[in-house]
Amino acid sequence: MTTVPVLALANFPKPFIIKTDACSKGMEAVLMQEGKPLAYFSKALGPRNLCLSTYEKEYMVVLAVVDRWKHYFQGGHFIIRTDHQSLKYLVEQRVTILLQQKGLTRLMGLDFEVQYKRGTDNRVADALSRRVKRKWLN
Repeated sequence: MTTVPVLALANFPKPFIIKTDACSKGMEAVLMQEGKPLAYFSKALGPRNLCLSTYEKEYMVVLAVVDRWKHYFQGGHFIIRTDHQSLKYLVEQRVTILLQQKGLTRLMGLDFEVQYKRGTDNRVADALSRRVKRKWLN
């Protein structure tokens, strides 16, 4: 075994970066550290969530992965990179929808910053959301 493993092991003193993306049918994210993936997340949206706005879908993926991976960064600083610019002001926005209200209570007490990154520069999460399903012949 002389090659780098597919997933790296966490080094807790170093910062964690979550790269997120949502598309019309699903939400995706990758947890990274020093440019190496630690974990991947991908989930299809159910029928009830398909009609949500892009903002709501992008917000949902942030909440989903923070809940899923919070054991990595509780007590430490982490960065959320998203291709949805309005999420950069996540904690400064006026709460106007129920999702924001529920979400902010789940994010309280965590030390994080949200950074905007264009979709073309947010390659890993963007690639997960653009993955094409293939039909295989039997």
